[in-house]
Amino acid sequence: MENNTHFGFRTVGEEEKESLVRGVFDSVANRYDIMNDLMSVGLHRAWKNDMVSWLNPNEQMKILDVAGGTGDIAFRINEKAGSHVTVCDINYQMLSEGKDRATDRNIREGIDWVCGNAESLPLPDNSFDAYTIAFGIRNVTHIDKALAEAYRVLKIGGRFLCLEFSHMPNNILQKIYDTYSFAAIPRIGKIVTGDSESYQYLVESIRRFPKQEEFAEMIRKSGLTNVQYRNLSQGVVAIHSGRKI
Repeated sequence: MENNTHFGFRTVGEEEKESLVRGVFDSVANRYDIMNDLMSVGLHRAWKNDMVSWLNPNEQMKILDVAGGTGDIAFRINEKAGSHVTVCDINYQMLSEGKDRATDRNIREGIDWVCGNAESLPLPDNSFDAYTIAFGIRNVTHIDKALAEAYRVLKIGGRFLCLEFSHMPNNILQKIYDTYSFAAIPRIGKIVTGDSESYQYLVESIRRFPKQEEFAEMIRKSGLTNVQYRNLSQGVVAIHSGRKI
């Protein structure tokens, strides 16, 4: 009997979710970064800069960026420190966008592009100094498996960093944000990408994601230690950090 999971607010079979998520990002890939600017009023750029600053990469580090197909995090790391970055994304369309952007930026070295699932990474054990994932972990079917894979591929002493939409401690602000999200974002998605349903899912997936401390506990259960998190923009997003010791 197939187990069920959630796709936004819908209940779907676990085997079905992966293809549904892939369909979402196939649909929006070529306008994904434009929509990020519109949905966050440009704040996603600052949030990503904050994550890279907290990572504090250097030239000797080998970094894995998961669900980073369009290259936003990889480009920041490459430009900040010249670290070697492997971008792994389940979606070919998103990776294609990232490769095109790298060409536009004349980036020919230092970034590899790999198609793979966060729950079963096609990469060896103990091979990366850092694992980053931005706005991707809430889309996986089994968060615990993705975290276990992060632990597996990290070297001893390696760093885990996750940037994700989260929950605001102030209930009044949270209600205002929810109202904006559900009313405006699918409509903007329809205008910009011709697809409102994908952005309806994305808004719903944000609300289904665990709260900050609950997610921190999931990270601890994966074996990562020294788990911390920082709220950004009053908790609209949070960065979680851990280490493999």
